[in-house]
Amino acid sequence: MHTDSVAALDIGGTKIAGALVDGSGRILVRAQRPTPAREDGETVMRAVEEVLAEVAASPLWPTATAVGIGSAGPVDASAGTVSPVNVAGWRGFPLVERVRAATGGLPVKLVGDGVAMTAAEHWQGAARGYDDALCMVVSTGVGGGLVLGGKLHPGPTGNAGHIGHISVDLDGDLCPCGARGCVERIASGPNIARRALEGGWLPGPDGDRSAAAVAAAARAGHPVAIASFERAARALAAGIAATAALTEIRIAVVGGGVAGAGEVLFAPLRRSLREYATLSFVRRLTVAPALTGRDAGLVGAAAAALLGQRDGTAAPVGG
Repeated sequence: MHTDSVAALDIGGTKIAGALVDGSGRILVRAQRPTPAREDGETVMRAVEEVLAEVAASPLWPTATAVGIGSAGPVDASAGTVSPVNVAGWRGFPLVERVRAATGGLPVKLVGDGVAMTAAEHWQGAARGYDDALCMVVSTGVGGGLVLGGKLHPGPTGNAGHIGHISVDLDGDLCPCGARGCVERIASGPNIARRALEGGWLPGPDGDRSAAAVAAAARAGHPVAIASFERAARALAAGIAATAALTEIRIAVVGGGVAGAGEVLFAPLRRSLREYATLSFVRRLTVAPALTGRDAGLVGAAAAALLGQRDGTAAPVGG
C-alpha cells in the first residue's frame, strides 16, 4: 500500500520527464517526451501535458498531493514563469498556472534545475548530512543551488546558487547571458570542446566533437584535451572558492554530463581549489561527484514540492 506521493517534472532543452515520487524518494511511475525546443510555446506545453497525462493514468495518481517542477532557467518562482535560454518559445511562460490547471488544481512548486539537483543531492546524495552545500550541474550549461543552515535556499525567484554566471575572467569571452568570463563560458561541455578544437585537438574517425570525446582523449594523454579540462577545472574552482568565501559551504557536489569525465575533471579541480580556496575557513572544503545521476531532476523536483508543502510555499499559483 502506497502513502502520499508528489508529482515531479524535469524540464530541459532535450527532454521533459515526469514521475510520481514517494516520500522516501522512490520513483513509482515515470514518463518522458523529447522537448520540442524549436517549436512555439504551446507546442512545448503540449509535450508537458502529455507527460503529465501519462503519469496521471497510473492508478497511483490519486496519491499525488503536489507537483514539483525543476526547469531550465531562468525561472521566476515568485511569478510562476519560466524563460529557458534553450527553449525559445517560452519567455515569461506561465508554467505554474498551466501545470496547476493540467493537474486539477494541485499545489505547484517551481525551482530552477540547479536548485532541483541540489535538493536531490541533499536529500538522497553526496550532500546528505551537510548543512551548508553547493551543488552544481555541469553539462550543456553550468547551474547550481545552495543549501544553507540545513535548508534549501532557492532565493526569491528560485535561481540562487547559479554559479555558472559568476565571472571568473574579467577580460574573458562574452557569455550569452551578456557578461564576460562566466564559469559557464569556460567549463560547460560545449565550451570545453570548443577550446580543445581551437587548440588543435581533432575528433576521431567517428567525428564525435563532444566534451565526452575530449575527456576520452585526455585520458589517453592528449595534451590539448588535458589543457581544456584543466582550464575548465580552474574556472569551476574559482567559482566554488568565491561561493565558499561568501557562504561558508562545506561541500561542493558536481554532477551533470561533464562530471562523467571522472578524474579527468576532478583531479585538476581539487588541485585548483587548493590554489583558490586559501582562507582558513574554506580550506577544508570537500569536492565530491553527485550520486543521484539521471534522476536528480525528478527526485529534486519532488523534494522541492515536499519542502514546499512543509513550509507553505507550494502554492496554487506562484512558487
